[in-house]
This record gives sequence, structure tokens and C-alpha cells, in this order.
Amino acid sequence: MKAPKEEAPPAVTAGGAAAPAAPAARSGGRRGRERLTPPSWLSMTFLLPALVLLGFLVVYPIVYSVIRSFFDASGDAFVGVDNYTGVFKGHDNLVAVRNTAIWIVVAPTVVTIVGLLFAVLTERIRWATVFKLVVFMPMAISFLASGVIFRLVYQMDPDKGVANAAMVAIHDTFDKGTTYPGAGPRGGGDAPVRADGGAIVTVNAVRPGQSALVPLLKVKPEYLPKDAEPAAQAPPAKPGQLTGTVWFDFTRGGGGQQNAPNAGESGLPGVKVEAVSGGKVVAEATTGADGTFTMKKVPDGTYTIRLPKDNFTAAYRGAEWLGGTLITPAIIGAYLWVWSGFAMVLIAAGLAAIPRDALEAARVDGATEWQVFRRVTIPLLMPVLTVVLVTLVINVMKVFDLVFIIGGGDPNANVLALQMWTEAFGGGNDQGAGSAIAVLLFVLVLPAMLFNIRRIRQERK
Repeated sequence: MKAPKEEAPPAVTAGGAAAPAAPAARSGGRRGRERLTPPSWLSMTFLLPALVLLGFLVVYPIVYSVIRSFFDASGDAFVGVDNYTGVFKGHDNLVAVRNTAIWIVVAPTVVTIVGLLFAVLTERIRWATVFKLVVFMPMAISFLASGVIFRLVYQMDPDKGVANAAMVAIHDTFDKGTTYPGAGPRGGGDAPVRADGGAIVTVNAVRPGQSALVPLLKVKPEYLPKDAEPAAQAPPAKPGQLTGTVWFDFTRGGGGQQNAPNAGESGLPGVKVEAVSGGKVVAEATTGADGTFTMKKVPDGTYTIRLPKDNFTAAYRGAEWLGGTLITPAIIGAYLWVWSGFAMVLIAAGLAAIPRDALEAARVDGATEWQVFRRVTIPLLMPVLTVVLVTLVINVMKVFDLVFIIGGGDPNANVLALQMWTEAFGGGNDQGAGSAIAVLLFVLVLPAMLFNIRRIRQERK
């Protein structure tokens, strides 16, 4: 039988105290894991190609742009900060700065709010997946294609532009007034009516119990309503009434008597007619399908029959979306269509991570759904909303494609990113000024980007 192995006595220090035992040798498994860790030089060898490519594509252009921004258009003369101060001089530059500020304030805020509404909505509907797919689908379309789509949507002609077609349909639902742009009286001294400041009035005064004839020419066929009937003689006027006929005094093929309704001539329905005395409107009427009208309970006196100028203005054709006033909001609307799906998906993920216990506790305490949303859901979602908002701010600072395609070169739609391209490559041929705008955009984007990175790191911790 072997004797047990004796343990070595502990070492004693000079002062008589026992020294701590030496640490046990590391296991073979631990040594094996250490050997699997590559040395730093090997890691850098694999990273070097990516670092070189990154430096060539990112670092070098940034450094060169900063240097180039201090030189003139030719690149020979040093101009200092003149290119930077020039960003805030000149009409086009100031419009670009103003529009960029509008984009930064409006677009991210609206997209975040709409994304929040969509995210909340998807939690309460059965077909949430289909809804998310439809809303997120524009993200799969390039900005170039989106710009082409909305260039067509904002066409001024309601027969081509979807936006104006919808507006005209809504307008005509509540206001079915008929107009005849370009219509007017026949020239010559024998015409019973004449033009008066855009309106048309009778030459001779009429009294109650009489009828008035109002012949018109230059009525375009496309403005004739489908329900128009052949012009008829005015009905006999009773005491206290004024009657008359408004018609298109034109017979196809010629013939017929002028200033009198003839067979084949069309009445003009929907025309507003007024009886005027002393500059005041005493009675009103609207012509029927055959162009006749009747005014009842007209006081005794002499009157001029007037067709107001509203009868001859162009029909409502919608808004001029791509005009100087609405072009920036219109482009922001296209941006909303593209990016609302992005905001919805991120916010929906944040909603799914909210503890349901907190929501149920608020409901048990008697809070309404609006109070739960405002006092519980929104505070818990604030980190996600902040990340979405800051990400969109970074994105809108460099928006280019939509403005370039939808704006079509209109200076009223200009933004800094487009102005940078215009100055450097789009005809300005001043790469110094373009580089200054690029550096300015980089400086503006940098704080938002660093804030977003810091926010993400805090969430990971």
C-alpha cells in the first residue's frame, strides 16, 4: 500500500508569516483558448484592405473637400472663409438655407408623428401585417422613382394629376357651379348685351312683366354641360316677374336669326343671373337646362340684367402644387410617403417592447386610453422616438433626389444639398463654393450622428 503523498510545507517569510501559496497552473483548456486569440498584427492584416478602402472613399474626400473649400473656383487663389460666408449671400443660397431649415423642422416631426399613429393603429386592427406591408412598400422604391411618381401625381391637369383630380372631385361635390370661360357677347351696335368689367349686362333696361334675351358667343364645346338642352323662348313673364333666356347663339352650318333662339342652338344651364338697380342686386336666378330663367317677386322699377363675371372664370382645376408657394410642402409630402413606413416599423418594435403590466396598471387605476397613451406609452417610447427623429433629421439634411426630380430645377424648391451640386457640377463650375456647402452640411450632420451613436450605446448598456 502506497503512502499518501506529502504536501510541501508553506513557505515562511522573513517575519515569520506564511507566504501565500503559488497559483495553480492554468488548465490545458484555458491555454488552448488563449492560443485561439489571434495576435493584434494579424487582426490588422485582415482589416487593412477595408481601412485602406475606407480611407480612400471617405477620409480622403472629406479632407480634400475641406482644403478645396478655402480656394476659389479655379483652385489657384486662396480665399479663406469667403466661400463659407457666401453660403448666406445671394437669393438662391438664402432660399436653399430657408428651405433646408423648413425640411429639418417639419419633415422629421411629421414623419415621426405619422409613424407613431400607424404603429399604434397596427396594434388594433386584424390585418396589421398587410397594413405594415403596404405602408413600408415605398421604402423599396428608389428616390428617383418616387420623384417621377409624384411628379405625375402633382400634375396641374386634373385628367393627369391624381392630387388635383381628388381636389376637383371634392370641390365639385359641394360646389356644382357651371362656368363658361371665354364666352362673351357679339360685337356690334345691334347686340342686346355688352361686356362690363368681366360681367355681361343687357343694353336696354327691363321692367317686371318683361323678358330679356342674353345671346353669347365663343362658348367652347368642352364647357357645354351634358344636360344642356336646345335653347327655348323665355316663358311669358307674369306681373312681378322677370324672365329671359341665356343661350349659345351659334347655329352649326350657318343660317338662323341673330340675337334670337334658333333650332339647333343650345341653352346654357347653370348661369347665374342678377337683376340690378342702382348698383344693388334686387333679384337672382339660375338658368335651367334650356337656358331660361325666371325671377319672382321683383319690385316695380327698371332693371339691368347682369351675368356676373363668376360665370366666365375658369372652372376649378385644383392647386398649383409645383408652383412657388406649395412646391416645398408638396415634396415633403412625397418624403412622408416614402419614410413613414420606416418610422412605423421602428416605433412598432418599441411598442412591442413596452411592459404590458405598466399599461394594465394604469387602466386598473382608472386611466382612460388617451391618458394611458399620453402618460405611459409616450414616456416609455421616448428613447425610440428620439432615435427615429434624429435619424430623420440626418436624412433630410442631405435630401437631394426628390427635390431634384419633383422640383425640376425650380429655385423655390432648392435645398443645400441640391445647391451644393448646382454650384460644383450643375452649371456653377465653382467647386470651392460647392465644397464649402458640403463641409457645412457635414458639420451640421455630425452632432446629430454623434447623438444617435451615443443613444444607441446607452441603450445597449
